[in-house]
Amino acid sequence: MPRGLARDHAEKRDALRRGAAAHFAAHGYDRASMASVASACGVSKALIYHYYDSKEALLFDLLHEHLARLAAAIEGAGRSGTPEDRLRDTIRAILLEYEDADDAHKVQLETLDTLPRERRDPLVKLMRGMVERLGERLEAAAPGGLGERRRAVTMSVFGMLNWYYTWNRPGRGMARGAYADLVTDLVLGGLERV
Repeated sequence: MPRGLARDHAEKRDALRRGAAAHFAAHGYDRASMASVASACGVSKALIYHYYDSKEALLFDLLHEHLARLAAAIEGAGRSGTPEDRLRDTIRAILLEYEDADDAHKVQLETLDTLPRERRDPLVKLMRGMVERLGERLEAAAPGGLGERRRAVTMSVFGMLNWYYTWNRPGRGMARGAYADLVTDLVLGGLERV
């Protein structure tokens, strides 16, 4: 009779994803091994292999979980209020969802293209959906619409949000919520001129 999942299976898997993200972000995915990930996570190599049959499977799982959470946050944000309120709520949701996910975000930016197509395509689909949702919110908030500039404006906003972790220092820089408001104010002011 097959053994069932342990009660803490999901928690252990999440801890492995977080530990692997930190390890990949610090040392590079290409230089990491399953043994080094196990060591960084404080578990045996056998335990890592119990959850993941390869480093690639681990990478895919941590990226999929990261992007799925972000996609859900974007989908759930900006449901009511004026177009400006909905945009502000969406930008805030993105930046707050990045909190405690800086390692996963860095790994995503650096490794997505290393995955084979069958693993990369579902992740790209999630990302395209996020771009579409934010684009819709930006379009609605733009007084004259965005037309052919919609993608460029959308990716510019993601650019402002995506690199926050590289320059901000917790306790010394701008808090995430304050930065989200700053980005929204910049965008709303700029949309009037686009």
